[in-house]
Amino acid sequence: MAEWTGNVTSGLGVIVQFAASFIAIAMLLRVVATPRARWNVNWKGWRGGNAPPWWLRTWRADAPSVALQERKLLLAGCGIRYSPASYLAHRRSLLAILPAIAGGIYVMLEQGAISGMFAWNSLFAALVGYMAAWSDRTWLQAFRRYRTDRIRREIVAVSSQLLYYAGSRLHLHGKLMKCLPLTRQIRFEMGLLLNEWYHDADTALKRFKERLGTDEAYGFAESLRSLRLNESEEIYDLLREVLRDYKEQIRLAKEGRKETTSYVLFVLAGIPILYTFQIFLYPWVQETGKLFDALNP
Repeated sequence: MAEWTGNVTSGLGVIVQFAASFIAIAMLLRVVATPRARWNVNWKGWRGGNAPPWWLRTWRADAPSVALQERKLLLAGCGIRYSPASYLAHRRSLLAILPAIAGGIYVMLEQGAISGMFAWNSLFAALVGYMAAWSDRTWLQAFRRYRTDRIRREIVAVSSQLLYYAGSRLHLHGKLMKCLPLTRQIRFEMGLLLNEWYHDADTALKRFKERLGTDEAYGFAESLRSLRLNESEEIYDLLREVLRDYKEQIRLAKEGRKETTSYVLFVLAGIPILYTFQIFLYPWVQETGKLFDALNP
């Protein structure tokens, strides 16, 4: 048994070394095959917070693509003000580098160069990082849904307050100022909108919906633009209709969360049952199997 385990371990070590070597050779060939004029590495490009052009070209994140557009929408929906191209380049670099790092750690562990505890902790960290980078769309979409729900609730609160001021002679900017204490998730964006309002209201509304990056923000910004141009009863009726739609979406989202919670609780309720089966019933099943084996030699 020990010999078989040693053979399996040696085989895995060879596979990991082969994979790491393949990745290193492929990256080296890619660098060599690229014209030298494009590889003027400028490390100062990192100082601005975003990745420099040579890093984006390395991971093919500088050209328009479906993956780049998808990350752009996801980051905007999550309120993350970071370059989508830099994010995509960092993600692809992690997916390529982390397996090579894990392979190197495993080889050093087999050769006794590092301690077992440090090696396994490092391998676990590399695995977690790889899974996080590989499934980034899942957790970005989950956070975007959470943020969208919060923004939708605050837009409903602000819209309801605007409807309350429908007959007031107060200017729209003053009405929005009175609605500002009702916000929390969008308070920063609302503050910027109000500060930029008298400079250029249309540009301020455009920046407001781009900062939030959700469909509800786009609709709310267009409603504000219509109210700024003409505070007629028809515009308020349209705002009431949009408000009803948002409330219905909030209700559906709440029911969906309840259903998800029910599934989670159902799964958690099954854990004690399985534990009971393992502790009390499984020994009887095992003894019964031994009895039948003894009766049927």
